[in-house]
Amino acid sequence: MALIEAALSAAVAAARPVLSAAARRAAPLSCCASYSAAASSSSFSCGSGDIEDSPPLPIPTPRGQSLLARFRGRRALAVTDITATEWCEKQMEFVLEHGRPERTQAMKAGSERHAQLEQEVIERVDVTIRSAEEMWAVKFMNFIVGANQLMLEGITRELPVFGVIEGSWMIGVIDELQMPPDGVSLHPILVDTKTRYKPTPPSEAQKRNGRLQLMCYKYLWDNLIGEKFPAENFFSYFDLDPNYLLSDDIKQFIRLLGLDAKTLEDVLKYFKVTCHTLPRSQEQLLLRYELQADHSLLEEYLFSYDASWFKDQIQEVLSFWQGARDAKFVSEEERWKCSFCKFANNCPINASSSRCC
Repeated sequence: MALIEAALSAAVAAARPVLSAAARRAAPLSCCASYSAAASSSSFSCGSGDIEDSPPLPIPTPRGQSLLARFRGRRALAVTDITATEWCEKQMEFVLEHGRPERTQAMKAGSERHAQLEQEVIERVDVTIRSAEEMWAVKFMNFIVGANQLMLEGITRELPVFGVIEGSWMIGVIDELQMPPDGVSLHPILVDTKTRYKPTPPSEAQKRNGRLQLMCYKYLWDNLIGEKFPAENFFSYFDLDPNYLLSDDIKQFIRLLGLDAKTLEDVLKYFKVTCHTLPRSQEQLLLRYELQADHSLLEEYLFSYDASWFKDQIQEVLSFWQGARDAKFVSEEERWKCSFCKFANNCPINASSSRCC
C-alpha cells in the first residue's frame, strides 16, 4: 500500500508520501494531468513577462464593486495577478477593463521555454474535466504527483500551489523545486527561471518583481505544509460540492497513480496527508535568468525571504484589488516600462509629464 494511503489510515504524519509500487509500474511518477474544458485555465502576465496558470477573466459585473469582486469573484487571484499589479497597477487596470493585449514574441518564447523545462521531468496525461470540482481534483492530484517526485527524485517542476494570503485566496505554479544536492538538508529550494531577449542583466524593478513572485510561492508552499488546509472555507468560497462524483476519466487518472478516490473530498484527503508529510522550503530563493536565443545562463540571483517586506507588498497590492484606492502610476525612475506597454497611447501619462503607467 502506498505510504499516502497508510498515512490516511494510521495518521502517521511523519511519513514521506510515495506512490505505490504498482502505480510506479503502471505509469511514470511524473505523470501529471493536462486538462481541457471550457473552464480550463488560461495564461497571461502583464508586464513582467512571466506565464502562469491564472484563472480566466469572468464577465465583468456592474461598476461600483471592487476589481476583486468584479473580475475574480469566486476565483483565486493568481500569483501573476499580484506580480503584474506590482509591475504597474494602471496597466493591470487596463487589462481588466479592456482585455489582454496580444502576446509578444518574447512572452511566447518564455512560455515555450517553461514548457520545455517541464517536459524534461514531467509527463502530461490528457484528461477532460466537466466541472470546477474536477478541475480542482486535478490540481490536487498534480500537487501530489509533484510532491512525490520531489521527495523521490530531488526535483519537480510546474507544481500548483494555493492558499490564503492576507485573507485572499491565491493560486500559483512554482517553476521548480529542488532538494539540496548535499543530501543533508531536507528543505527544498524554490527556483524561478526567467528568459531575456537581450544578453543584459535584469533591472532592479525586474528583480524586485521576481522576488515578490518567489516569496508568494514560498508562503503558499509553507502554509500548505505547516497549517491546516481551510477545507470549509475552500468549498464555500469556490462554491464547490465536496461530494461531487468525479468522472470515470478523472478516476482512471487517479487509479493510474495508485490511489482510489470517487469524490472531490476523497482527493482532498490525499492532498492534506501529502502536505503534512512534506518539509518547509528553504529561506533562500533562487531566480535564474537565461538568454532566449540559446538558453545560456545570464545570472543566478539568490536572496532571502523577507516576511515583513512580503506582507507590506501583498497588502499594498490587495488595497488596489479591494477598491481601497485608485490605481497608482509607476515611479519616475521606472517610466521606461511605458515603452513596453500596449496601453501607453491610452494612458493618462500622455496628458501629464509627472505621471506614468
